[in-house]
Amino acid sequence: MEILMAAVTGAIFGAGLYLMVRRSLVRLIFGLILMGHAANLAIFTVGGLVRDRAPVIPQGSDGISGAFADPLPQALILTAIVIGFGVQAFAIVLLERAARAAGTDDLDRMTTTDRT
Repeated sequence: MEILMAAVTGAIFGAGLYLMVRRSLVRLIFGLILMGHAANLAIFTVGGLVRDRAPVIPQGSDGISGAFADPLPQALILTAIVIGFGVQAFAIVLLERAARAAGTDDLDRMTTTDRT
């Protein structure tokens, strides 16, 4: 299962990188979004994929025995999702304002944002 998740993460990361090197602001945003999701999947995969049970210590026990789901990668991913939404919203507004000021969304033709 980890090999499949690693392959999916690599494919999503590659697609995001491909979109980011294209010369359009819309594709840049979609590439940023895909790379954020690929990073979240990588953290989730490295944390270990366990379907057995939740990390709850039973009453009267000193610890957890057997396989359990690690809650730390899940908490990190939730935090990364919230931060990613903030970065994406900021990037969308920033790039939209730059495209409006330059009159185009093509990065090759966007040489200056000064109005003449």
